[in-house]
Amino acid sequence: MSSAEVKLSKLETLKEGSHQLRGSIPDELLNDEPTFSADAAQLLKHHGSYMQDDRDVRKQKNEDGTKKAKAFSCMVRTRIPGGRVTAAQFLAELDLCEKLANGTVRITTRQGFQLHGVLKGNLKETIATINETKLTTFAACGDVNRNVMCCPAPYRNNPVHDQMQELSQELADHFKPKSTSYFDIWLTDENGEKTSATDFAPVEEPIYGERYLPRKFKMAIAEPADNCVDVYTQDLGLLAVVEDGGITGYNVLVGGGMGRTPSAEKTFPRIADRLTFATPEQVVAVAEAVVKVQRDFGNREDRKRARLKYLIHDWGLEKFKAKVEEYFGGPLPEPHPSDVTGVDDHIGWHEQGDGKLFLGINIENGRIKDEGELRIKTGLRAILGKFGMDTRLTALQSVILCDIDPANKDEIDGLLAEHGMKSAEELSLLRRYSIACPAFPTCGLSITESERALPGIIDQLEVEAARYGLESQKIAVHMTGCPNGCARPYTPDIGLVGKAVGKYTVFLGGNPEGTRLCYIYKDLVPGEEIASTLSPVLGVYKAEREEGESFGDFCHRIGLEDLQAKVA
Repeated sequence: MSSAEVKLSKLETLKEGSHQLRGSIPDELLNDEPTFSADAAQLLKHHGSYMQDDRDVRKQKNEDGTKKAKAFSCMVRTRIPGGRVTAAQFLAELDLCEKLANGTVRITTRQGFQLHGVLKGNLKETIATINETKLTTFAACGDVNRNVMCCPAPYRNNPVHDQMQELSQELADHFKPKSTSYFDIWLTDENGEKTSATDFAPVEEPIYGERYLPRKFKMAIAEPADNCVDVYTQDLGLLAVVEDGGITGYNVLVGGGMGRTPSAEKTFPRIADRLTFATPEQVVAVAEAVVKVQRDFGNREDRKRARLKYLIHDWGLEKFKAKVEEYFGGPLPEPHPSDVTGVDDHIGWHEQGDGKLFLGINIENGRIKDEGELRIKTGLRAILGKFGMDTRLTALQSVILCDIDPANKDEIDGLLAEHGMKSAEELSLLRRYSIACPAFPTCGLSITESERALPGIIDQLEVEAARYGLESQKIAVHMTGCPNGCARPYTPDIGLVGKAVGKYTVFLGGNPEGTRLCYIYKDLVPGEEIASTLSPVLGVYKAEREEGESFGDFCHRIGLEDLQAKVA
């Protein structure tokens, strides 16, 4: 589709004329302004950074009563395919957060790291230091394929998990932009000769083209028994088909996406469709065909409707599949019957399959920090510094320690307890399966609190669950400070989505397996009333559930009207 046939949004024109994502970033890094221009800030996302300001400071005043100036800083996101992080890389990120950020590291819902509070003048050093550890921030954000998620469970001598992890790296490498802008801007010497626009020499972008994608693109890989990465919420999900202990191929799922704008009915969350089955030899080529169809036919006029889910919604799956077949160069079969059957949070001690153990440690809402008696940052530093094991980041914002000698189990348990970190057995499943986006004070899009509010809400929900004897139930709660859906709030048992300051839309009827959308149970619920609003629903569930029926399955089966009637 040529630009003559469609009115391009401003951002499309910006990307096209940006010298492959350079724009004015090199020049603006040299000035003394605390922030980037609007255009540079848009291009900066492709390099893994968002411009933000501290929204707590916005409310503060100087001694003379005038408003304080905005406290600008950058969020820096590290792209980590499959969540694989060495001890050295993890420790380097902890060092960076103390030296150049706000003293905390955040594990994201896409298995990456985020640093918050990085001043513009420290951005280049931060990104360069991350690259020195052999990680990167390139394509962690922006209109490209983002971090490729994959089940992080480090089972050894297990071809299924090995192949999924290998594929996550292959996809990450294959869909990495070819532009040299990242190297030129962030990884040159102090003189920065390679950043001059006059020296710009374009390279071919065979997948992305001159304007890159119409919008962000997300991929994830899972196996049916453990959809811990929520493959149905992705633009492209790959669900391994496992037979006789090996992967025979992947069901390719397309068109998932969580973001919505309540004021715009043309936007909505969507669960992916089952498109086709691809063999291990075909899967990267099929993924490329899907991405290229989105590149050429995705909406470049209206960014609110630019994700792949809207193209598939508007075209229908049959037309979309025909176009993917055209780009792939041959017919594609129907999907395999195999589908999601379960989910695991990987918390606690597990046999690894090679005589060693792995340990999943719950990090509430992903925030690695020291606060009071809970000293997660110091505790992880002590364990990784002594034992030096590889780690994996999970899609529920937690961390897995790999390759642990059973002889060291008691000592590691002791270090966790010493630093106030609870074992799996000390945590409710409500808390283990809860996640939240950062929201206030750093996210510019948030309407209200999320990360800072959810722990207290879980405290209250634990009390209500205990009242009905439901402490052992796996109930997933996902919370976001706005409707954009970064913590995937439209598919769990309970979704809490910021709608106004201090008020949330309560969604019910999804499941921890992430295979269906929730429905709106109640709108504009004050945060302090969420637990009391859900308590009678838990009571009805306790009284009327079927044998083995989960909370989300019950709410889905009963439906909104009957559930409201029963509660009333």
